[in-house]
Amino acid sequence: MGEYPRLLMDEKKIEENTRTVVELAKRQGIGVTGVTKATCGDPMIARAMIRGGVTSIGESRVRNMERLRAEGIEAEMLLLRTPMVSEVPEVVEAADISLNSEMSVLGLLNAEAEKREKVHKVVPMVEMGDLREGFPREEILRVVGPIAEMKGLSLHGLGMNLACFGGVVPTSEKVKEFEELVEEVEGRLGMELEMVSSGNSANIPLLTEGTGHGRTNNLRIGEGILLGLETVNRTAIPGTHQDAFVLEAEIIEKKSKPSRPQGKISQNAFGEVPSFEDRGQMVRGIAAVGRQDAVLEDLTPMEEGIMVLGGSSDHLLLDMNGSGKNVGDHVRFIPAYGALVHLCTSEYVNKVHI
Repeated sequence: MGEYPRLLMDEKKIEENTRTVVELAKRQGIGVTGVTKATCGDPMIARAMIRGGVTSIGESRVRNMERLRAEGIEAEMLLLRTPMVSEVPEVVEAADISLNSEMSVLGLLNAEAEKREKVHKVVPMVEMGDLREGFPREEILRVVGPIAEMKGLSLHGLGMNLACFGGVVPTSEKVKEFEELVEEVEGRLGMELEMVSSGNSANIPLLTEGTGHGRTNNLRIGEGILLGLETVNRTAIPGTHQDAFVLEAEIIEKKSKPSRPQGKISQNAFGEVPSFEDRGQMVRGIAAVGRQDAVLEDLTPMEEGIMVLGGSSDHLLLDMNGSGKNVGDHVRFIPAYGALVHLCTSEYVNKVHI
């Protein structure tokens, strides 16, 4: 495999970002689960987060957890996605805690844990308006009692998730509503829950404002650490790096061409009907990376005079009117979260730790 394209991963910047976010959360008595799922459970990234002070590692895929365990990561592991029925044995083996939203799955986890003579910690999720995962409020009040009685499970806490599917902002009012539900559950059960996990990187603005978190003692932070961005407005978190990940791609063509295609326009390779602004002749470049590797619109050029035009499966089209780069040279980009996920997943992109 050739050296390019490659994704540079700066472990020191990840560690520093982690420490900044952890300290921000600690001021309000909140611990941080470092979410490594965007990096496919990269052990070096997990270690950088642990050095930075996270209390646990969060993953959505059991395979990534198994990879982390195999690499000697001993931190507590939190499975973020509701387990599949087909993976229940692996979940009980690899995860210390799992987020859950289905009673049938909880029953299977309980049976598997009992068979293994283990106690698996579970955190039921509550639907608070974003319409991804979670028990509705009235249902959570009915199911916590039966969950607490399962011998193979420990009702470790409650969680909510916002700003992932529906884009619902975790306001102080939303967090308070969730925390009041937590207290109602605790009152009914006569016990205090260990984990009250009220969100993710979208909760960071509340941390910086110093409002909106009372009973909460855990946040699940991925993008806030990896890219140094809160996820409500994608603004930089003070004191963090936004360039911990950098894509380097090689230029394979540079030519003067029209800015608009010539001929009848129909669908492109992805079934889209594109439109183009007529900007006359321009210097166009092609870099050897494509939509199979990244969300191309989520790549921000680091060099002056370069702009992303779009691309196909294996070609990234660039406006290079203001650039002195030539064929064989390398161009650098800062990926947004969507691009980062694809880049880490693509087997065609070299991952280089620095």
